[in-house]
Amino acid sequence: MKYSEFILTLWLLPLLALGQNQQADEYRLLMEQRKRADLLRTLDSAVNLMNEGRYETADAKMLYVLNNIRSVPSDLTFYFGKNSFYLKKYKQAVDWLSKYLQLKGTSGRFYDEALDLLRRAETEVRNEQLLAAEKAKQVLSSNYDIDCGPSGKVICPVCKGTTVLIRRGSFGNHYSTCPYCDKHGFLTCEQYNRLIRGEFNPKE
Repeated sequence: MKYSEFILTLWLLPLLALGQNQQADEYRLLMEQRKRADLLRTLDSAVNLMNEGRYETADAKMLYVLNNIRSVPSDLTFYFGKNSFYLKKYKQAVDWLSKYLQLKGTSGRFYDEALDLLRRAETEVRNEQLLAAEKAKQVLSSNYDIDCGPSGKVICPVCKGTTVLIRRGSFGNHYSTCPYCDKHGFLTCEQYNRLIRGEFNPKE
């Protein structure tokens, strides 16, 4: 190889490498665009399923899109929240519909519907919380005994194991010894079960 040819080769190699890198970048971009287009078609299919009332199948497709798309479209947050509402996953619906409203505000094309669904979902979440609290109250008011474990003792729920009750008053705090627990801040399992049923009276 002549010296001039050698110099020309050295000069061309970086250009060839640069061209190959550009082609590789263009190919990766093309593949990403194709993948996103496929995912958006899957989302369109999921929306059609949701509109047909096939919420479980729509949910699976939307989850697939969420797990595979690099940049989540704002409309997907609405669709997923809406579908979650119809699946009675109200807390999930609140989270996603709130996200949609944060992203799009009043300018979003689904604003009115998202706001209506969000309010209904929040109402259902409150109803679920009230129902759960009522069930817990019924269980605790029944003659069930809670297993306290091998020690047979639990930390006093009244004083949180401190053995001291603190009452705040106009002239400062008033401290008194907890009348329920022992000197170490514990209740026996029997005392604890009687306490949560409202049958355990404080010590005199």
